Amino acid sequence: MAGWVALLWVLEAVDAVSGHALDTFGVSPRQVSELRDVVPAAFVHFGFGHLAANSVPLLVLGFLAAASGLRRFVAVVVLIVVVGGLGVWLTAPAYSTTGGASGVVFGLFGYLLVRGFVDRRAGDVAVGVAVAAVYGSLLWGVLPTDAGVSWQGHLFGLLGGVAAAFAFRRPRGGRDTITVADARRS
Repeated sequence: MAGWVALLWVLEAVDAVSGHALDTFGVSPRQVSELRDVVPAAFVHFGFGHLAANSVPLLVLGFLAAASGLRRFVAVVVLIVVVGGLGVWLTAPAYSTTGGASGVVFGLFGYLLVRGFVDRRAGDVAVGVAVAAVYGSLLWGVLPTDAGVSWQGHLFGLLGGVAAAFAFRRPRGGRDTITVADARRS
């Protein structure tokens, strides 16, 4: 996670030095050509303050989610990025551009909240309860309260995380060797 967050900081430094050239990789809604930016949008930020706000929760929630297996974690993040990005593409206001890892943060939050209940594992339920206690106020971010913040990215990221908890649940009694193909069969 430290490497991922470091990469985000390097990308933002490149963006700042280049006159914000990377900001073009944000998602502009309902333009077919912008579908290619659904994934890279999760890696670009609109300033260091934006990135700083995402860094600590991404580190903490990402570490907690990755602790149960790297392959599962990558699959979870991919699903969150795609669901969050497509949700933004479909619902964001016209002429807006959305980017940043906050959709991933909200997705990991949702994933960790429900993973224990889906997997029926007491340790994961405890992690979910702890995450709710520390980061529960994130839920306000899915409401359209600030015109400059993409509540759509937050909401669809959260929904992507909840979907990931179901799509990539652990097999009963098994260890974490789940693959995307396994998730589709279950």
